[in-house]
Amino acid sequence: MLHLWKKKYCYKEISRVTDKSGARYYSSNGAKVPSVTTILDKTKSQKDKDALAAWKNKVGHTEASRISKESMSRGDKMHKYIEDALHGKQSFDFEIMNDNEKKMAQVILDQALEKKLNEIWGCETPLFYPESHAGTTDLCGIYGNEESIVDFKSSTKTKRREWITDYFLQTAAYALAHNLQHNTNIKQGVILICTPKLEFQEFTIKDNEFLWFQKKFIERVEQYKMLHGH
Repeated sequence: MLHLWKKKYCYKEISRVTDKSGARYYSSNGAKVPSVTTILDKTKSQKDKDALAAWKNKVGHTEASRISKESMSRGDKMHKYIEDALHGKQSFDFEIMNDNEKKMAQVILDQALEKKLNEIWGCETPLFYPESHAGTTDLCGIYGNEESIVDFKSSTKTKRREWITDYFLQTAAYALAHNLQHNTNIKQGVILICTPKLEFQEFTIKDNEFLWFQKKFIERVEQYKMLHGH
């Protein structure tokens, strides 16, 4: 997919620090802001907190920790294989290398990126919004003929749209930073999901719905500042 790369923007590296609580912060030119994922995690609704606690109590905290670590590892591997493929570095020979994360990555490549990705501006792209938030987005470019933020997700089971509000908020947050830093007009967020059973899902938000999620993310930033005093 090397022919899709269009290096239109200069993406500057930002340094990342994780504190003892697991919260992540990014710094650029001496300014420090929390990561998008930290903001969303620290401003979860009570309903979401209760649901997570109930799940941990149901399966047991040891098992919950194991499932979370396994899920994180699977997602990291899947992301790496997709990133390598976008850079033309990886040979996806699944008959020889029977690795499920590779198969999941290939499903996303075959079902979505090969069909709808028009242009790649960056992959694992660092984005910084002063006095607000920062992070790295999986992919930014043109998808389905629209300027887009694209996120890859692994999931143990298929999702309903109403379950993935935070995924949409992530893409909205990254677009806010990209549009500010690089004078773009991104108004589409794309979530590409694959399960270990190789079930594929695509969710998209765009235009007015996307602007609504940007507004909601800004509200979460203000909530985070009220809670943490910065």
